[in-house]
Amino acid sequence: MSYALIVFGLVALVIGAELLVRGASRLAAAFGVSSLIVGLTVVALGTSAPEFAVSVSSSFSGRSDIAVGNVVGSNIYNVLLILGLSALIIPLVVDQKLIRFDVPLMLVVSLAMWAMSYDGVISRADGLLLVLGLLAFMIWCIVLGRRESTAVKHEYDEAFGDADTIENADLPSSGAGRQNHLWQVGLIVAGLILLVLGAGWLVDGASAVARSLGISDLVIGLTIVALGTSLPELATSVVAALRGERDIAVGNVVGSNLFNILGVLGLSAVLAPNGIPVSPQALEFDIPIMLIVAAACLPMFFTGHLISRWEGALFFGYSIAYTVAVFMMAANSSLLSEFRLLMFGFVIPLTAVTMLVGVWRAVGEWRVRRRGTTEK
Repeated sequence: MSYALIVFGLVALVIGAELLVRGASRLAAAFGVSSLIVGLTVVALGTSAPEFAVSVSSSFSGRSDIAVGNVVGSNIYNVLLILGLSALIIPLVVDQKLIRFDVPLMLVVSLAMWAMSYDGVISRADGLLLVLGLLAFMIWCIVLGRRESTAVKHEYDEAFGDADTIENADLPSSGAGRQNHLWQVGLIVAGLILLVLGAGWLVDGASAVARSLGISDLVIGLTIVALGTSLPELATSVVAALRGERDIAVGNVVGSNLFNILGVLGLSAVLAPNGIPVSPQALEFDIPIMLIVAAACLPMFFTGHLISRWEGALFFGYSIAYTVAVFMMAANSSLLSEFRLLMFGFVIPLTAVTMLVGVWRAVGEWRVRRRGTTEK
């Protein structure tokens, strides 16, 4: 029954998020909101809705490890698994100015979360600061989104534009227009109901499985729950990559990570009676890994704003390695020390050196181009 609850919960979360995104984006378009703003705000919030539902449900039920593990694990898998798979499908070229701002911001926000949790709890005051940061970020998205290039706006129009809805918006007094609006509102309500139900089923099922297997709530939150709630981001980014909408594939991941920390964790901390406790393992291992993963995104913007296939394969491989490490730690495996030595003594340093070489070459090419421009 517990496994069935997990499956039903995941299905309900995915369907609920899809209904919420579809209804909200089309309703926004019907009232004249541009598809670029819809993509940067409504869709990013919608794909983070499963994380929000699960984390808030976990906080109220006293399972704070699932709430924290869900956010941290989702952010790790969003970059390593989702960006990795998307880049394996097609190299991701990032032209959008907003995303280039979002990546450093993602690292700053992750550092702020680590600092807030250093005393072992993310308090209500900390949560309020994060929520205020989310509001400021959304305002910035709207302001900067209006200045984006025509090519980027066209890309979002193809992904989120709805000509039929916009046509109906020109006839607000018509029965067809009102009926269409009511239908979109119905989709939003149905999506929210499924999100609430799915979150409850997933948390209850995952907690029961964790207890039966002797696995901590944190491990379940970092793996099964985090992967499950990341399914909307996975679907959105992979489909965007297949359709050649590369800005959307990257922007969805980076924006979702920001929403997860600022919105999901922030609101969960505000709504929880005593804030959200943070376990020593999360503080000493999982949150630092989230920081490293966020920092790993920076070099790609110094190498032609490109995530190549080999970088995608690297990210995907690290997602597998991280999952293995989490379960080895949970099982107190005797091979854990050898695994850590392999990763931290060889694999990660080799990756860092490779990325630094790429950055060095990119900076050199940029200096050559600048010198040539100056001479002309």
